[in-house]
Amino acid sequence: MARVTGARATRFAPSPTGPLHLGHAFAALTAAARGDRFLLRIEDIDTARSKPEFEAALYDDLHWLGLSWETPVLRQSERLGLYQQTIDRLTENGLTYHCACTRGDIRAALSAPQEGAPVIGPDGPVYPGTCRHAGHPDGALRLDMAKAMAHLGEISFTDTGTRPGLHRRSAADMIREIGDIVLARRDIGTSYHIAVVTDDAAQGITEVTRGEDLFDATFIHALLIRLLSLPQPVWHHHRLIRDQSGKRLAKRDDARALAKYRSEGASPADISRILDLSLSS
Repeated sequence: MARVTGARATRFAPSPTGPLHLGHAFAALTAAARGDRFLLRIEDIDTARSKPEFEAALYDDLHWLGLSWETPVLRQSERLGLYQQTIDRLTENGLTYHCACTRGDIRAALSAPQEGAPVIGPDGPVYPGTCRHAGHPDGALRLDMAKAMAHLGEISFTDTGTRPGLHRRSAADMIREIGDIVLARRDIGTSYHIAVVTDDAAQGITEVTRGEDLFDATFIHALLIRLLSLPQPVWHHHRLIRDQSGKRLAKRDDARALAKYRSEGASPADISRILDLSLSS
């Protein structure tokens, strides 16, 4: 389908690692309602957990909800070469290094008495920089955050969702609160962060709709977008769908799987009522 100049483009990007549940339905319906163009992306770079049967089922669930999208559908497992090109651009600019640390190594380094309490960032405990100057020839590839932020000053993005307005983080905050993130895992060759900014640019996404649990990760994506000179979208962080105890729904919550609601005779209108889509998202 041809792109419409000036149209607002949104996307839904599920991973086919389990059945879609109510939280996915809310995310998909929110994205579709906010875009003039609605695109679907299959985030299947985790090939060990991604299953064809889950991918087939999510198409059925989304059609049942009344959604349609532009074709062809973008599948990340078919784009690993493009992600490598994105990573190569950062490496050519001297912004990456190889890290040989295991998770156990990182936990041990962060537990050292002189380190104090670890700072928890979007990807977990902020990496202490053990391998930053070690010169390892291989291993996971990390971004040298201090080098990346040296000439940027601050990172900012605009949210139109649960925290509307312009949000900023200084270079010092990015280094302390996010740190040297992984750009490419040893087993996959890329990361969610690299894949998502590459694909949003390729698909012409102008507004990224996502759950508010990914708010802090958006600073990473806004940073990569600037480093790579990509078009920056706005972000719409929406509320999360939670269970009765207030816990965010996960794919293990099969009791709330859309397929189960369908098998019990629910309609798409019933799902909208359950999700209370009349409220602000």
